[in-house]
Amino acid sequence: MNTTIYLVRHGETVDNARQIMQGQTQGELNEQGREQARQVAERLATEDFDAVVASDLHRAIQTAEIIAAPHGLTVVTTPLLRERDWGSFTGRFIPDLREEVWPDDIETEEALLRRAHDFLQTMTATYEGKRVVAVGHGIINKAILAVYASCSMSEVQRMMNAEVRILTTSSVAVAASSGMSTSGMSTASAE
Repeated sequence: MNTTIYLVRHGETVDNARQIMQGQTQGELNEQGREQARQVAERLATEDFDAVVASDLHRAIQTAEIIAAPHGLTVVTTPLLRERDWGSFTGRFIPDLREEVWPDDIETEEALLRRAHDFLQTMTATYEGKRVVAVGHGIINKAILAVYASCSMSEVQRMMNAEVRILTTSSVAVAASSGMSTSGMSTASAE
């Protein structure tokens, strides 16, 4: 049985607008971001969903709660959907980073892709045959799409804020690879 995932990037945040590297900071939607989330909620209001899952970072939870409201669903969170850990680049002005050498404390692409694989595996196992909205972030979503398409991250087109892409997975397609583990999910608390 297939699992259908509506993969969404969170709405625009205060730091997106300021071009600040957010990484795994909580973030806060700005008015534009809340409006983007409302527009996604309106577009998806007539779809049937079994669950709404989000990164455990506030900006993704905010977006997910707006999308979940018309369906009366509680948002479930998972750290598997967290944005890439940008280490000491976190909180810095993005244009200033273009010429800098990447520090060693940034989450590696391999770790990011492993987390993306674990996310797809967990979603497929937990929501087999279901339809799920999953709200993540730009880079983790790109990694998920790369794993899904069996391609490199550089081949995946960047997701814009509040963009939706639909994936259909099965347990066969996301067969467990050796050394890959899954993490649990929990219900989001209102923040």
